[in-house]
Amino acid sequence: MEDNAEKYLFEKMPVPKAVATLAVPTIISQVVTMIYNLADTFFVGQIGDPLMVAAVSLVSPWFNLLTALGNLFGLGGSSLISRMMGAQNHRDIRYVSAFSIWGGAAVTLLFSLATWFARVPLLNFLGASPGTYSYAQDYLLWVVVLGGVPTMVSLALGHLLRSEGHAKQASAGMMFGGILNVVLDPVFIFVFNLNVTGAALATAFSNTASVVFFLIQYLRLKGKTAISLNPRYFTFRFVRPIFSVGLASALATTLGNASNMVIVHLASGYGDIPVAAYGVVKRIDQFPLNVSMGLCQGFMPLVGYNFSSKNYVRMRKVSTFSWKAALVISACFVACFAAFAPGILHLFIPETQTSALGASFLRIACIAVPLTSVNFLISYTLQAMGKGLQSAVLTSCRQGLLNIPLLIVMNLIFGLYGMIWTQLAVEIIMLPVSLGIYFRTFRGLKAES
Repeated sequence: MEDNAEKYLFEKMPVPKAVATLAVPTIISQVVTMIYNLADTFFVGQIGDPLMVAAVSLVSPWFNLLTALGNLFGLGGSSLISRMMGAQNHRDIRYVSAFSIWGGAAVTLLFSLATWFARVPLLNFLGASPGTYSYAQDYLLWVVVLGGVPTMVSLALGHLLRSEGHAKQASAGMMFGGILNVVLDPVFIFVFNLNVTGAALATAFSNTASVVFFLIQYLRLKGKTAISLNPRYFTFRFVRPIFSVGLASALATTLGNASNMVIVHLASGYGDIPVAAYGVVKRIDQFPLNVSMGLCQGFMPLVGYNFSSKNYVRMRKVSTFSWKAALVISACFVACFAAFAPGILHLFIPETQTSALGASFLRIACIAVPLTSVNFLISYTLQAMGKGLQSAVLTSCRQGLLNIPLLIVMNLIFGLYGMIWTQLAVEIIMLPVSLGIYFRTFRGLKAES
């Protein structure tokens, strides 16, 4: 009965309903995750010290590299599992899932240790000033060094659950950690008077609790899932197909955070206030992009399954419907940010100078959101099809070849505001390139069939 329901979802259910079934819980979990990401900035901002907000902003791009590791192993593994299901190969799923979890945990542990031993030059590179250094170091210790492995494992477990269509359980795990973080932030920051350290502690503890929640879900699903977390199934047999897709997603996250590090570093040349303002804006600006990310992660199993079963018509309908939904959602966010930017920024940090500068930044940054969403969805569609190379090419061009050099050039020519306009310029240039690669790939599929 479970198999029939799964088969109906992937093969017969009307496309809008199928996308909604997988994507809505994922979008909700992404929104909750975004809220808990915003929670650190929001509650630290209520202290009224821009130096503390700047410290959180400085470390955030490095913390977000844990998402890259989660995507490398979790998203790469989940894409392969969805394609295995479409090809009716359920036997090898246990090997893919075991490698994704245990391999990812080991690599993340090495990343966390390297972060701690290189913390001094790292924080200097990220733009820490004498006023922000101690706050930034405390935040780095708890969220990356001590909390890194639970954060990565939580992300990977969610991706693997979603690959089999268990979107509700995957979303519940992410939501549990997010809600817990929102509850713990004010307790640790204000009740225990731990300030930035309190925010970091809340994040690390919440992600650890999320892992425990996921493990309970896997125990409950025993017999209804081919995924295994048993380390005896660990093997390097599927490294290449996992990384061929996972690397594209990890590259996107890594280069995106590299761009954020560059802009924070450049902004630090204008003082701590612009760093704090940009940090808040980046968190708010990520909100609609996280909704698009939830949509991406929701439709990926559908695309991967139908690609593997050679149902290209349904696969394309899923992609097209998702793109249209992303555009509508993004347009609503742009209108909201443009109209209410000053109020939104003042809510996050009552300090007048920082909130006024941030409002100007937000109104510029939000214009790029619809184009960014479509470029995201095209890249994730290619990943779901196993076309990791094409996705990696798009990501490298968008975030590496264009964004970082253009940030430096725009800063030299137009100063601080030039950097904020850079993302829109990049998305305009990349949209026709993304569409061209997608349609060329799809024409190649039709020629093969």
